[in-house]
Amino acid sequence: MHTKPVSRIGFFGRIRDFVDDFAAATPARFAIVVFSALILVFTLLFSLPISSTSGTVTPLADSLFTAVSVICVAGLATVDMATHWSGFGHVLILIGVEIGGIGVLTLASILGLVISRRLGLKQKLLAASDGNPLRIQKGPIAEGQAVRLGEIGGLLLTVAVSVLVIEIAVAILLLPKMLIEGVPFLSGLWESFYFSVMAFTNTGFQPTSSGLTPYAHDVWFLGVLMVGVFMGSIGFPVIYVLSKNLRKPKRWSLHVKLTILTTLILFILGAVAFFVLEFDNRKTFGDLDAGQRVLQSLFLSMMTRSGGFSTVDISQLNGSSLLVTDMLMFIGGGSASTAGGIKVTTLAILFLAAFAEARGNDEIEAFDRRIPPDVLRVGVSVVLWGATTVAAASILILQITNAPLDYVLFDVISAFATCGLSSGLTQNASDPAVYVLAVTMFLGRVGTVTLAAALAASTRRQLFRRAEERPIVG
Repeated sequence: MHTKPVSRIGFFGRIRDFVDDFAAATPARFAIVVFSALILVFTLLFSLPISSTSGTVTPLADSLFTAVSVICVAGLATVDMATHWSGFGHVLILIGVEIGGIGVLTLASILGLVISRRLGLKQKLLAASDGNPLRIQKGPIAEGQAVRLGEIGGLLLTVAVSVLVIEIAVAILLLPKMLIEGVPFLSGLWESFYFSVMAFTNTGFQPTSSGLTPYAHDVWFLGVLMVGVFMGSIGFPVIYVLSKNLRKPKRWSLHVKLTILTTLILFILGAVAFFVLEFDNRKTFGDLDAGQRVLQSLFLSMMTRSGGFSTVDISQLNGSSLLVTDMLMFIGGGSASTAGGIKVTTLAILFLAAFAEARGNDEIEAFDRRIPPDVLRVGVSVVLWGATTVAAASILILQITNAPLDYVLFDVISAFATCGLSSGLTQNASDPAVYVLAVTMFLGRVGTVTLAAALAASTRRQLFRRAEERPIVG
């Protein structure tokens, strides 16, 4: 016998009932609404005179772009982030990137868990949809996921703990190098924590105008930043599984194996590509010794995954290196992570499908597991809508700015993939171009699958099958 949930009494109770029902019924639309509301709030806050060092109102285009970049953890900026914003403004930035990095639905579920000390089915579904795009559709979902629905409470605890532990650990590891460079202790605490947050959230904002210049050749400092970016980019579901079965790879889910393997392959291939393509480029690291060239190649390869930090002038990269960077940024990091892009598992699924087709196999398989067709359909949709977004934004900005195609494409992909690297186009862009980039960042962070699900009125079940016919492909 089913009992109808008791409705809350009063005006605010009815509002809360409506929000709960809306969030549980359409988590994708709820995420977009909350993201939009946060952007509006932060735009207003960044516009306040107290937020800028000059004590004046920041123009709407800059305030809006900064709010979108912060909430979407994109890392792009139209102003000098280190000098334009006051202490209050930087606190807003830290709060915004933490909210955006963790995820709106995940954060809401964590707060609910803290307040009520339990998770109901609605809250579990809400958090699950934030970590797995396949859950945003109505209907039965096979529980062969990276994290099963019954483990959502553990995942949320892992998210909260990992954010605190990893960011504090990275800050502690960075602090000694800053003190050696002569940074005062209190300033070092602030800057190390700032760098740590920006690394784990894959944002790339920097606390000082000098940025990474004092540490541009420091193996320890750059290595710690790479670890922070890597931990943020592999995704919370992966961290959760590794925290339980780090030394038992046989218990790792297929998602974990694909994420780690694809991430490492792209990281190594990217580093090799940058080492070869920039070997003779004296404007980047062509004049460095072999060890530094390797270090800089590894660092740039990791940052293109969505990290956003850079020790070289991106505009001075060779055209071939810019193209490689475009591809790596577009792929991005892991699903349900602080990174952007189409995600490494999407790329892995597409390659596995291509290999299966080349071998004449009817099924897509990996690590002795079969991957169902609906996962491939989602992967194709993600790539198609991502490419469409990048193409449309690039055409608009080319028409607005008349800037070189390689620079426009670079910054558009960086915006879509919420990477933060820039060729210099963004900071000098006109207001119309800034608005286009802001929309691109929003679409990239919300997710093309989530956006498509939000726009769909409902999932329709078709009770019949039409006659089959095969068009010519290829």
